[in-house]
Amino acid sequence: MRSKTKFSLIILGAIAAGLMVIPVEAKPVVANAAPVIADGNIFQALILGIVQGITEFLPISSTAHLLITTKAFGWQQLGQKDYADAIQFGSVVAVFIYFWKDISTVVAGGIAGILRKDWQDLNVKIFAGIIVGTLPALILGYLGKDILPDSTPIIAVMSIVMATLLLVAERLGSHKRGFDGLEIKDGFLVGLAQAIALIPGASRSGSTLTAGLFLGLDRATAARFSFLVGLPVLTVATLFKALKIFKGNELPIPLLAVGMISTFIFSYISIAFLLNYLKTKDTMVFVWYRYAFGASILIALAAGWKG
Repeated sequence: MRSKTKFSLIILGAIAAGLMVIPVEAKPVVANAAPVIADGNIFQALILGIVQGITEFLPISSTAHLLITTKAFGWQQLGQKDYADAIQFGSVVAVFIYFWKDISTVVAGGIAGILRKDWQDLNVKIFAGIIVGTLPALILGYLGKDILPDSTPIIAVMSIVMATLLLVAERLGSHKRGFDGLEIKDGFLVGLAQAIALIPGASRSGSTLTAGLFLGLDRATAARFSFLVGLPVLTVATLFKALKIFKGNELPIPLLAVGMISTFIFSYISIAFLLNYLKTKDTMVFVWYRYAFGASILIALAAGWKG
């Protein structure tokens, strides 16, 4: 029964990700301006949705991969940041569905525990930790959202920097604390680490996962907790961007629908993969991948690629 229920939720999530774009009929800000993604096509939308879905929750940076993919193939119109921000809604739907049981348990249990003044209740600690971790991340995110552009050289350097931090966290972290050992301070510190994701190529999931490992959490717990802590910021940021996008740009519905649905499907697969993978394996595959990714970009730039 549970598997049937979860399957139904997945289907509904895919439908929701697609239907989210139907009411959109916004006009361009500038008179006679061309549609933002007028020369895009369904194939490009599908590929970018897959890229967004796979990379949003793996510690390798979705922003970096979307930018490099569009630049490498010359997809200038679909490469606009507006499109990437819009299809990210599919990732939000996926994480809500995958963690719905955790979310409902933590919220209901946390509120009930607070009303009882049971400050040692695990749900209270997690709920409070998520709140205190979300507030500074939202504030810093709002104040610093436009500080750095999505620059290819910055992405390359940050890929290498974050790979190094993840390597250090992997080697120095005790990996002993499970989900039942979480404290409020863990939520604050993991949430605060999201501010690093303001730098292009840093990765929200990468920064929160790395912070969790530095705090001594076991790998699976660090990943699971990073999803929960990052969810409020991801949701608010996505909705904020979506409202801004839909008011100011004309985004073709079919391309948005394809991008969001493929993003949802592959985000869900990516979440399930990462959590299962980290139950038995370490994060070194992501460390080496980020080193190779960053180095490849630097080599290409040195060889004359304009980025």
